[in-house]
Amino acid sequence: MSTDTTPDNLPVAVLGAGPVGLASAAHLLARGLTPLVLEAGSAVAANLATYRHVRLFSPWQFNVDKAARRLLLQHGWNAPADDGLPTAGELVDQYLAPLASLPALAPHLKFGQRVIAITRAGFDKVKTKGREAAPFIVRTQTAEGPQEFLARAVIDATGTWSHPNPLGANGIAAIGESALCERIAYGMPDVAGQERSRYAGHRVLVVGAGHSAAGSLLALAQLAEQDPRTSIVWATRSGQLARVFGGGDADGLRARGQLGQRLKALRDSGSLEMHQDFRIREIVGSGGKLRVIGEPKDGAAPAIDGIDRIVCATGARPDLSITRELRVRHDPWLESTDLLAPLIDPNEHSCGSVRPHGHRELAHPESGYYAVGAKSYGRAPNFLMATGYEQVRSVVAALAGDMGAADDVQLELPETGVCNTRLAYEDAETEKRSGCCGGPGPRGNAQDQSSGCCGDAKPAAGTGTLRLKELPARWFRMLALSGAHCCA
Repeated sequence: MSTDTTPDNLPVAVLGAGPVGLASAAHLLARGLTPLVLEAGSAVAANLATYRHVRLFSPWQFNVDKAARRLLLQHGWNAPADDGLPTAGELVDQYLAPLASLPALAPHLKFGQRVIAITRAGFDKVKTKGREAAPFIVRTQTAEGPQEFLARAVIDATGTWSHPNPLGANGIAAIGESALCERIAYGMPDVAGQERSRYAGHRVLVVGAGHSAAGSLLALAQLAEQDPRTSIVWATRSGQLARVFGGGDADGLRARGQLGQRLKALRDSGSLEMHQDFRIREIVGSGGKLRVIGEPKDGAAPAIDGIDRIVCATGARPDLSITRELRVRHDPWLESTDLLAPLIDPNEHSCGSVRPHGHRELAHPESGYYAVGAKSYGRAPNFLMATGYEQVRSVVAALAGDMGAADDVQLELPETGVCNTRLAYEDAETEKRSGCCGGPGPRGNAQDQSSGCCGDAKPAAGTGTLRLKELPARWFRMLALSGAHCCA
């Protein structure tokens, strides 16, 4: 660890070398600040690399940060076509790996550095006087043992994908889940590719009602065509599937709309066994098979029998343990910052709006620490890479002292079309009673009646762009979370 504790001479620690972390480094370099990028994996974008097979919804134009693009173009980068849809692997190979290898950026990257704690030099959480002048200490675990780094500020882009939500419907692991974890995959495993042998010819249960679940179900359907012994079971906690079926042709991200249409066709074909309103309580191993038991309904506990493998696609959550000695303040249920939470809360924004946001909404009481990217959203499932790029642009401008640029937060994204087609998938009478956006949410804020899905004004379907504040939030996320196994 350096002995120079003068803040102006210290780097800005960037935690994570994924898309948002590397974008942070590019913006820091553009501002004349020094990044120190600490990555747990052996190469950039370790999380993306676990689902290289997954094609993203958003085209290249939304996946490349502007500062990173400028840096790459200065070194002769051949940019992909804006309208192309990359796989996660292509995003790594054609964008992130070339970016990380640039002479301006490569010296600032350190791999095999898993961050385990952040604190202030000479200060525990309680001590106040002189705190803001003290540098941060970032402690990591490496193959050689613990290391520590000093930093003037910390941009935490560690994400959520390596911390999947459990199968248990109550937010904690189902009984038996940990003991049987060798039979469970979290996120979106490559069921039709590298991990085909784990699923072909087996009875596979997919749990979840998001895009990761949809992708796994369709991949399993393809596998079942090749190996008819394969059978598919789908369990969702909710009885409503409009969110995953999506906006169809009205979706501004065409691939996302097509995914929902294909999934609905698969459901309607009878090619899978469907269990809605199924809330998992327990998993029991018996005779080489798994029995998945739900929460009791009407005095009886429903069960799904004869399962060989489970794919858990129930989302992810942030690791908050590394900031225990920092003065952070999180929303009590989303685990984002308290200022950001009302803008992204899925209880209120399933058909609402998310305003552009930057350093002010991302700030914690601990001056100089920012969580960005997927981690900034906590448990909210509505994050998009382009949002993270604008977050770090604002945060880095604030760290550089350019408050005018830091506060000028703007973001343009494609229209989803979800509100326009919701009645195709949900009960019309329910829609008539409650409206697309509903009434006041649990935070006491009424929905925007002019947002396009409530009232008379409706956004036109198509592929145009709108300000983020006009758009439904929960649909802006990538197709998968992670292919990691719980015991890996």
